[in-house]
Amino acid sequence: MKKLNLMMSAILAFTIVMSGSALLAQSSKELKKEVKSKALKDARKEAKRMDKEGYKVNPGQLPMDKQLENSWMMAYEIDDKGQKKYFIADGSSVGETQTAAKLQAYEVAKINLAGQIETEVAGLVTTNIGNQQLSSDEAASITQTMGQFKSKLNQHMGRTLTAFEAYKPVGKNTEVRVTIAYSTEEALKMAKNIIREDLKKISGMDDQKISKVLEF
Repeated sequence: MKKLNLMMSAILAFTIVMSGSALLAQSSKELKKEVKSKALKDARKEAKRMDKEGYKVNPGQLPMDKQLENSWMMAYEIDDKGQKKYFIADGSSVGETQTAAKLQAYEVAKINLAGQIETEVAGLVTTNIGNQQLSSDEAASITQTMGQFKSKLNQHMGRTLTAFEAYKPVGKNTEVRVTIAYSTEEALKMAKNIIREDLKKISGMDDQKISKVLEF
């Protein structure tokens, strides 16, 4: 009888776990469906507006509404911890040629991207500093490192993902508008490496304290 009760308890526990997993999967699937539906509606609306304004895409690129849908999806995506999956940044520029405008638009977008990453990381580091018992010299070293951090982001940033690219004639010139994305996981990993190396060079902080400051 005791064995039977144990067996029944195990079966019940397994059923509950499996039911919970199924509900979680269903919930995740429904959320993705809802996000995709919203992204599609917003993308079509935005594509119509941009089409009226004279924006076009180059041959070989995805249609404008599909590009916009993909960029919206990336903006909405979250990871299994509920955090945004990508940093998303826009950039636009007008140049005498499409090539010149495109290069500048991507540069503007990368600067915007670096600004977002810097803001996010600075907030996380500041929170961790408040939770640690650091000396005034150690806190000053971290402040100095964070002051130099943004200028190093562009140098260390890997390949960005192009989510959207379109152009339109502006008189004799051309305007190019782009949206780029960068993995949040990769961005935070890159940030930790940069900050860790700089703190090792300019301060006497041990690895344990540095790891605590970079615990995000």
